[in-house]
Amino acid sequence: MKAAVLHKIGEIPRYGYFPEPLPGNDETLIQVKAVTLENIDQMMAKGEHFARHQFLSELPAVVGIRGVGERSDGKLVGFSGMKPPYGSMAEKAVVPKESTILIPDGVDAETAVALPSTALTSLFPLKWGVKIKPGETVLINGATGVAGKLAVQIAKLLGAGRVIGTGRNEESLKRIRELGADTIVNLKQSEEELFTSFKKEVNKGIDIILDFLWGYPTETLIKALVPQEISLNKHRIQLVQIGEKSGSKLTLPANALRTSGLEVSGGTKGITPALIQEGTDLIWEWFKQDKLHMDIEIVPLQDIESVWNCSDFQGKRIVVTP
Repeated sequence: MKAAVLHKIGEIPRYGYFPEPLPGNDETLIQVKAVTLENIDQMMAKGEHFARHQFLSELPAVVGIRGVGERSDGKLVGFSGMKPPYGSMAEKAVVPKESTILIPDGVDAETAVALPSTALTSLFPLKWGVKIKPGETVLINGATGVAGKLAVQIAKLLGAGRVIGTGRNEESLKRIRELGADTIVNLKQSEEELFTSFKKEVNKGIDIILDFLWGYPTETLIKALVPQEISLNKHRIQLVQIGEKSGSKLTLPANALRTSGLEVSGGTKGITPALIQEGTDLIWEWFKQDKLHMDIEIVPLQDIESVWNCSDFQGKRIVVTP
């Protein structure tokens, strides 16, 4: 079969032949229809992800940890759970029967593979993590990316009174306004101007921050949260750390936690299989009602080498099709 094959950690997977997987007891053969190219795939191939040895324990190996495909009965399913050296970016995959999820009728494979996993990165922390309340203000740091654009829409659907979106790309900043952002902050400003812009929004009031960036932009935002005078701060600001597109590290001043009311948590805190299913059902309901919109770029598997380093292609999610 044809597949995206990684031969050495640190290299780019190459399109080529790989032995077909054979299903064993309690396993099912999947004809792969669509797979998303995500940051986690790239990080594992570089050897930078903590779970690399779990998915790439032997080489050469097929990359990809999840996908959408057809079972032998013709039903479209989401799948995961391949055993190394097999992954999802191939013409075929073998997975445990319990590792498949039926895709609702009327949803194509490309949308099915891209939408739920990306939307859950903001739905889960907003609805069940920080438990957003109607009327609260949400700042989405990195709103012009694929997940950020969905976060803008989901925050509004969950009752946010005001949504602030940050980003660099001018066209994408216009797009998030169309998707529901009330205010935008351009991250291309000088450090002083960016601090001033953040401070202006802080003074208006921010309740929740969804952070897809980390690094310099988040560090500047946190500095803006620190009050300029001594007071008993009763306001709680919940920052949910989701991504690290602007860096994996930042400097966190002690007073940012001591005086600002800032609380920091991870995006997957408290997640359970039951909540994943409930969230996925809600996402499909919104999608059917035309309330969620996602930009997708479909790329054939044979072009995997040319797009490997572009998981967020101008605000679009790359979907690989065998």
